[in-house]
Amino acid sequence: MEKIALLIVDMQRLFLENNMEKFGVARACEYVNHVADQLRTHGHCVVHIQDVEDATDDNAALLDFIPEIHVDAHDIHVKKVHSNAFWQTELEQILRAQGVGMVIVAGFAAEQCVLFTYNGAIERGFKTVMLQNGIVSLPDIIAMTTRDRHMISYPVIEFMVGRDSA
Repeated sequence: MEKIALLIVDMQRLFLENNMEKFGVARACEYVNHVADQLRTHGHCVVHIQDVEDATDDNAALLDFIPEIHVDAHDIHVKKVHSNAFWQTELEQILRAQGVGMVIVAGFAAEQCVLFTYNGAIERGFKTVMLQNGIVSLPDIIAMTTRDRHMISYPVIEFMVGRDSA
């Protein structure tokens, strides 16, 4: 059985702390956390991707994940300095070692790091989708970014992982 990986991109204090309502972060976190819990329960992967491009000693705490995103001790962490989380990181090797065949991309920002990571996954041969309601940005940007791309809803994910364990 191929595993599924949920890539949670850049859900960090630096980007979101002052924009929680503007970007609808609380609602997106509900979807992301629900899917992450479903995947963990059925032995799939949850990967937290952290942008460290602008890291300094002064802003280190702001690079932390927002508390609304649940991070489990068994989750995988990947640091990146480019918009595409696959570019010059160990992400592809980690996913292949885990037996991942499908990647679900969620997080911030729809039109940048989420989209570039989505494209990076496709370029590397993964079946790739974005998590419906799990993408963070302005509503019109989310609509534009997701319009012509593969999306998946949490009930479909529940069906897929539940079927694997049956």
